[in-house]
Amino acid sequence: ASICQQNGIVPIVEPEILPDGGHDLKRCQYVTEKVLGAVYKALSDHHIYLEGTLLKPNMVTPGHSCPTKYSPEEIATATVTALRRTVPPAVPGVTFLSGGQSEEEATINLNAINKCPLPKPWALTFSFGRALQASALNAWGGEKDNMQAAQDEFMKRAEVNSLASLGQYEPSTEPSAEGEGEGEGAASQSLYVENHAY
Repeated sequence: ASICQQNGIVPIVEPEILPDGGHDLKRCQYVTEKVLGAVYKALSDHHIYLEGTLLKPNMVTPGHSCPTKYSPEEIATATVTALRRTVPPAVPGVTFLSGGQSEEEATINLNAINKCPLPKPWALTFSFGRALQASALNAWGGEKDNMQAAQDEFMKRAEVNSLASLGQYEPSTEPSAEGEGEGEGAASQSLYVENHAY
């Protein structure tokens, strides 16, 4: 982060708690708080200008094999609480990873985070990879003739996540695109990859 700032680049700090395992929401929140606390201690120790950084963390979610299912509101409350306990208000923005959630699940959880009634001094948005691209890649299928359908699918995912960043997403407001049935199926498919390595 220090090297980035010395060279006029905004550092994007990316600590992530992976969804592998059977941990519950409370455990993920606890570990997320410990990790973020350590990250901001290190950034302080290295005199990082927090106003010139972005945080790119996981949402607080249970492990992929956790038998308990949590509502988007429970995930939102755990996520915002973890951020409030660890992330200084000087940080301008938090850009969430999708963490193997389906496109639709990540969008719904981002929307719930932005609707959470707890105070949130940061902009809360998305930096999804797989959860922004999966439907578009599925629609494209490597075929040049499918390029417009893939672009339409990508724009649809970008639009719904933009709405979620404002807490204004309603699943029924999702715009239609060419090949709707196929894209809708892809949006609801889990993107979890066990032991995912970057």
